[in-house]
Amino acid sequence: MKFMDQQNGTVATSVTEFILMGVTDRPELQAPLFGVFLLIYLVTVVGNLGVIILTKIDSHLQTPMYFFLRHLAFTDLGYSTVVGPKMLVNFVVEKNTISYNWCATQLASFEVFIISELFILSAMAYDRYVAICKPLLYTVIMSDRVCLVFVAIPYLYSIFVALLVTAKIFILSFCRSNVIRHFYCDGLPLLSIVCADTSEMELIFLIFSALNLLSSLLIVFVSYILILVAILRMNCAEGRSKAFSTCGSHLTVVVVFYGTLLFMYLQPNSSHSFETDKMASVFYTLVIPMLNPLIYSLRNKEVKGALKRTLENRCKLPI
Repeated sequence: MKFMDQQNGTVATSVTEFILMGVTDRPELQAPLFGVFLLIYLVTVVGNLGVIILTKIDSHLQTPMYFFLRHLAFTDLGYSTVVGPKMLVNFVVEKNTISYNWCATQLASFEVFIISELFILSAMAYDRYVAICKPLLYTVIMSDRVCLVFVAIPYLYSIFVALLVTAKIFILSFCRSNVIRHFYCDGLPLLSIVCADTSEMELIFLIFSALNLLSSLLIVFVSYILILVAILRMNCAEGRSKAFSTCGSHLTVVVVFYGTLLFMYLQPNSSHSFETDKMASVFYTLVIPMLNPLIYSLRNKEVKGALKRTLENRCKLPI
């Protein structure tokens, strides 16, 4: 169905589906990349589900740190699942299409999980600050109610932002094309094919991106500055080593995650390219969710101990 856009006089088409350009348009790479990304996604699902189950059933992991880790695994699993399966399907079908409604759903769902992860990482940094700098008050400050608030607020806020952004994009008309230069429905690629003036939406994207990224990063930065000061004041070398090991896994995850996002958003416009942004998107939507549970498992003795106990108990069960 065609209609006339009143703002600029262009003929717009009532879009019922979009075409995703995908990760690559080279036929010889389709099969190898499908295998690689399928393996990555399977490891992501197993790893994050394992963290969620382990931190739920093991009595030694019923602490705020592992409560936040469980929600980090949930958000990792969430946004990788929103993007991964559809991307894998597009490797094996002839035409990479996504319906109008599913595109809106994918955009909103991805926004919810990715924004939530930013602030859950901030909550984890604050938790490490309290554990190291205020150990005697830790159980009082990081009560069950406070922990619930620290995850409920990010979820509610991210739902609000996701619905606002998605609604404002999808009330617009798409007249330039129905081809999205990406492997999933993301905000900026969608704005590039709408008929109307997008300056307002671009400003909204800029404001929320800066607010979410910088505010959450500020919390992490301040928490780790205070942690570093407290560690340097410790007289005992063993205490300093224990404090560093307590923060090691989280700090590794933070550096990898925020480093990738900052690489994408702080590049000058002249340095941006479709291929570079696409590879960065692959990294933070698929690779990072796979790495996070591995980082926490390999660097955390408590998680490895819990896994060992769970496997031993499972083996003792009568068949």
